Amino acid sequence: MPRFYLPLPLAVGQRVTLPDTLAHHIQVLRLTEGDTIALFNGAGGQYTATLREVARRSASVDIDAHLTVETELPFAVTLAQALPEASKMDWIIEKAMELGVSAIEPLATQRCVVRLSAERAEKKLAHWQGIIASAAEQCGRNRLATLAPPQDYKQWIARAPEAAQPRIILSPRATLSLAGWARAQPPQTVTLVIGPEGGLSEAEEELALRHGGVALSMGPRILRTETAGLSALAILSACWGGM
Repeated sequence: MPRFYLPLPLAVGQRVTLPDTLAHHIQVLRLTEGDTIALFNGAGGQYTATLREVARRSASVDIDAHLTVETELPFAVTLAQALPEASKMDWIIEKAMELGVSAIEPLATQRCVVRLSAERAEKKLAHWQGIIASAAEQCGRNRLATLAPPQDYKQWIARAPEAAQPRIILSPRATLSLAGWARAQPPQTVTLVIGPEGGLSEAEEELALRHGGVALSMGPRILRTETAGLSALAILSACWGGM
């Protein structure tokens, strides 16, 4: 069943006129009147709906039923990702959504190649939000990860987290493995702090540790920035459930 994100209030029995972009997508997929689709608005669960009045540039649906199905992880993970070069952030966000991340916080660190002006940051946020929605459609999630604007690493790490949650710093210098740490802990809300190409500097790692960070390793190999966070997500899911 085709799934679409529709950020509108939805209710069973309601007829909804679809936005132009979604109506166009339905045309591209060659869906016709009477076909059943799934809709979700990010508030939880999904709706089955029947297509009505499918025209060249417009479409509407009748909302038939609400399903309370959820595919979220049994714990929340924030991915604090240093900004990588080129389109790597697009890929990281898409795959992190598939793996169940609940929040994404882009960071500007010392070794970041990318520096975003306010205008570019605004455009990037809109682009990344679209990737989050598309990934949710594809992977079956009915809730979207929250996306924060890019932040300076030093200012971000100095702020106390909203709750008493570990900030995990992935470091090749750590002596305790992420998997070993996770097996000794109950499932819980965590933040994964991922450096850019070249990693976090030693000063940035030390700053994180001074603010309560937990340094953990994922083995003897050096992972790329676009691999590290996703691998850590998979490890936590394997240890705590959800994979």
